[in-house]
Amino acid sequence: MNLTRLKRNSTPYFFIAPFVIGFLVFGLYPVLNTIGLSFTNATLMSKNSEFIGLDNFRRLFADDVFMRAVRNTWTLWILNFIPQIGIAMLLAVLFTNARLKIRGVGIWRAIFYLPNLLTPAAVAALFASLFAFYGPVNQLMVRAGFLPEAVRFMESTTVARELVVFIQWWTWFGQTMIILMAGMTSIPIPLYEAAMVDGATAWQMFTRVTLPLLKPILIFIFVTSLVGGMQMFDIPFLLTDGRGSPQSSIQTNNILMYMKFNSSKGHIGAASSVGVLIFIMTTVCALGIFYFLGDRDADDTKKTTRKSLFKKNTERPNS
Repeated sequence: MNLTRLKRNSTPYFFIAPFVIGFLVFGLYPVLNTIGLSFTNATLMSKNSEFIGLDNFRRLFADDVFMRAVRNTWTLWILNFIPQIGIAMLLAVLFTNARLKIRGVGIWRAIFYLPNLLTPAAVAALFASLFAFYGPVNQLMVRAGFLPEAVRFMESTTVARELVVFIQWWTWFGQTMIILMAGMTSIPIPLYEAAMVDGATAWQMFTRVTLPLLKPILIFIFVTSLVGGMQMFDIPFLLTDGRGSPQSSIQTNNILMYMKFNSSKGHIGAASSVGVLIFIMTTVCALGIFYFLGDRDADDTKKTTRKSLFKKNTERPNS
């Protein structure tokens, strides 16, 4: 009897064991190991390492290259996230608007999501070829008379940043749009009906009903985009063949971490300290997002709208 009960109680743990083991081995252990290595002078070429405390972190904050990488990472993420969330929100509102009745919404969603299916290597190779010295963009601009001669676009700080920003928002705005559409379609229709009965305009319904109830979705989008932005590596790395140039204008935190790891001696400790600081920045900012975009107003919005609907329903028989 006890053996049968033990088997029955242990069955769920058997099924979740692969995930737990995988998380401990490939998720938790690398994080803890990276934190431990950040306090050492470990290198790829040395068998032993020494504990050096916070020396790696002191060197990073005294290094202009690291501070420039931090600024680049935040600049590139903010500049691509603003149009990403803005355009995705606009398209999500248009596609979920019952009054507009846009045809082929599923086809449009698939088209906008397609860039997300492309590999970063393919996208970087495509844009590097387009904006090469003898690439199609130079050929078109020179032949059309917009440029007197071919320009080395990838050596321009402004063009390199704009390319990275464009590629990042172009790749991810389709996924953001689909997530927002899923959140909007899950909002109960009676809430909008109650707002219409109260005489609310379309803008008021969007700001007073849609946005407050979308806060959990917006928190997910902000946090996941933040994590991806702080780990930005592939597009700026591949566009410039790993140089992060021109003038280190698109050198991000992860590129710097890779360069320290891939140096002549392979400074694992210094690279790990960069990773730890990225982790701390991401965690602090994510907690701030959870705090400022908490779902405190969503329940109040539901209660207020339902009270309004109940009030209108109770007033009608007496009128």
